[in-house]
Amino acid sequence: MPEYTLEDLAAKLSLTLKGGNAKVSGLNTLEAAGPDEVSFLANPKYAPFLEHTRACAVIVDEAHADKVERALISKTPYLDFGRALALFTRKEGSFVGVSDQAYIDPQAELGEGCVVYPFAYIGARARVGKTCVIFSGAYIGEDAIIGDNCRLYPNAVVLSRVELGEGCELHPGAVVGSDGFGFTRPSPGSDAIQRIPQAGFVRLGKEVSVGSNAAIDRGALGPTTIGDETKIDNLVQIGHNVTVGKAGLVISQVGVAGSCRIGDRVTLAGQAGIAGHLKIGNDAVIGPQAGVAKDVPDGFQGGGSPLVDGQTFLRTLSLMPKLPDLFKRISKLEKELAELRGETDK
Repeated sequence: MPEYTLEDLAAKLSLTLKGGNAKVSGLNTLEAAGPDEVSFLANPKYAPFLEHTRACAVIVDEAHADKVERALISKTPYLDFGRALALFTRKEGSFVGVSDQAYIDPQAELGEGCVVYPFAYIGARARVGKTCVIFSGAYIGEDAIIGDNCRLYPNAVVLSRVELGEGCELHPGAVVGSDGFGFTRPSPGSDAIQRIPQAGFVRLGKEVSVGSNAAIDRGALGPTTIGDETKIDNLVQIGHNVTVGKAGLVISQVGVAGSCRIGDRVTLAGQAGIAGHLKIGNDAVIGPQAGVAKDVPDGFQGGGSPLVDGQTFLRTLSLMPKLPDLFKRISKLEKELAELRGETDK
């Protein structure tokens, strides 16, 4: 593990150090940090822990800097904690070179400085850029294009003609370029199911991250496209011919049906479902378990199934626990009203 001093961290992160210098071996939570570790305070509700933390310093905003002996003063403590943590984090893997036990087709091209683990597969005419890391069990299909500095973790799959931009990472079990769900019934009530070939491909922009066991389907015709810097969580399904803009966040178990157009900087929270052929505007935020059945405008924030705006969604959530009691009260009022009208059964 690398070692830094507080002065080193302050310089690298452009933070202001309050208090004396000290050696730092890592980072930890306010509760668990030891005397050679740095912690952080991002949520004010954890401020009481500042009094008892053993951390040698805490990354805090200016309002809390006087609560600790040593502080790294930050306008964005959580972001700077992440930047500090990156200094102490080693990436997965220690293998170097290209293993003789990997299969690399003679027609494939492998860039300078690549690492290829045993039992990886690189197919015919595939092009892998410089300084990529291909872990064991990873599969790169025919005519695939992998940009520089990509990382394919164990059992990640890049099928034929898929394109990955520079700096992409595919976590274990991610599949890019699987067939879209191209099946249809020729007629109602028919037992036959017609397959529609999926002849397109997938194009990922730069610095795209795809989580474990996520699947991004190839287009039926043309590409499924994921924009630069978009981050896709574990267990996400992106259907065929979907377009996702830049800097999006697609969080665990989201499902996006085919031919949707997702704008830039969109957040789709866990288990949200997006029906096919919809347009989601730029900067929209769709809450967890939302059901989206119609287009969403730029900047919309909401949740629920069916999807409603944020304020309506929150009011609905607050009313849900009261529904059984409200039902009893309404039933009682209906009975009293019926008695006043002389409508009671005799």
